[in-house]
Amino acid sequence: MKKENTFYHALKIDDSKCVGCTHCVKKCPTGAVRIKGGKAVINRNWCVDCGECLKSCPVDAIYVEQDDFQNIFNFKNRVVLVPSVFIGQFSKYTTNVDIFDALRELGFTHFFQVEHTVDLIQKEMAKQMGDSDEKPSISPFCPAIIRLIQIRFPSLVNNLLQVKSPIMATALYCRKSLENEGLDPAETGLFYVTPCAAKIAAIKSDEETSSIINGVINMDTLYNKVYHILKNRPKDYRATSPVLPELTKSEMRWSLTGGEAKCFKGRCLAIDEIHNVIDFLERLETTDEIRNVDFLELRACDLSCPGGVLAVANRFLASERIAKRSANRDKIPAIYDTMQMDALAYLKRHITTKPFEANPKRLYEGTLEERFKKMEQVRNIMCYLPGIDCGACGSPNCQSLAEDIIRRTAKFSDCVFMQRNMEKHGKLDYEHAIRIVEETWGKDRLNKDCYKKGAKYEGL
Repeated sequence: MKKENTFYHALKIDDSKCVGCTHCVKKCPTGAVRIKGGKAVINRNWCVDCGECLKSCPVDAIYVEQDDFQNIFNFKNRVVLVPSVFIGQFSKYTTNVDIFDALRELGFTHFFQVEHTVDLIQKEMAKQMGDSDEKPSISPFCPAIIRLIQIRFPSLVNNLLQVKSPIMATALYCRKSLENEGLDPAETGLFYVTPCAAKIAAIKSDEETSSIINGVINMDTLYNKVYHILKNRPKDYRATSPVLPELTKSEMRWSLTGGEAKCFKGRCLAIDEIHNVIDFLERLETTDEIRNVDFLELRACDLSCPGGVLAVANRFLASERIAKRSANRDKIPAIYDTMQMDALAYLKRHITTKPFEANPKRLYEGTLEERFKKMEQVRNIMCYLPGIDCGACGSPNCQSLAEDIIRRTAKFSDCVFMQRNMEKHGKLDYEHAIRIVEETWGKDRLNKDCYKKGAKYEGL
């Protein structure tokens, strides 16, 4: 991956909509959000692009930045990389042919299913698991989990398998296949349909992948476009689309919870939803409770990709649809039954990735001795803070405020309870206390406002 200072983040905050509530501050699993000047601010070194802040925002001030859809027309050959979770957004009455025909009507000329390379990935993962002394092996499928481990659980970074994800592998295979067919690489654009922000960040932060994939389209955006076409077709319309290789059951279910874990021998566990993952990794890293586990499938979203922040359909229904569509598909993976043996051989040579590097940005700077000293200072500060985790200081909780004070990004007086205590002992005057509150929450925050959410004239 690229160096940390160039890591791309897809989650953005619209300051014109942000009302400075603490929903995102409280929800962020890595404590990356603060309130400054009455607006939410994301610490880019701590953010893993999981999208929990977006899901919690009551005013839709947080959004996922995407490429302009019209960019596909910059290329003569327009390739869409479709994950199975996109197919799962549609009801059982909408066939694959209907969906791909609509995509062709939107302007795409070629179609690839992202999970097409899963069997090759599975074999490489099994090989690395057998060769590795680090147990448990951890799946590199979810980019939010990779980033989480890099910054919060750096001791586990060597447990990550060094295998390309399906999107990276399929993009590489797709581009090589089309090149072998005589298509000019300069006139061929690959566009991935993403169910989450983390995959956008991973694609745009990786030098190799960003040179292969030309753009990323948010799943909700493309779903709306496809649904509009399908909804407005005459009843007697007969869709036609190119015949695509059929995915096997394990390939199509790869992005579901348990999709990877069920494919390997030994004790394999599947854990989804990022707070559950954090709890499990904390136990794995600090206790002896978890033993003899061979493989961990970890996903940031609840029910994995169907629960992505850019998915439209209910995640439970989408998971069920994918499972039903994949029934009776126990065939030889189509990637081996192909005329593109050169592209397959090329992918086999490039299926692995470089070792992942730890980037413990949440830890304190300095030597190990200095870090321990700062941790002790945090504990001392916690003796004075109230410990009620109200968030009125703009930090998620008292522990975070104490850490920010040691990092010199916050002050004791940011705590409203400490302000009262300082006023009581003559160390802070009223006017100064008001200025401190305004620095965090904005100048007009204490004024009466009958138009804010939940107030008398909301929405008028």
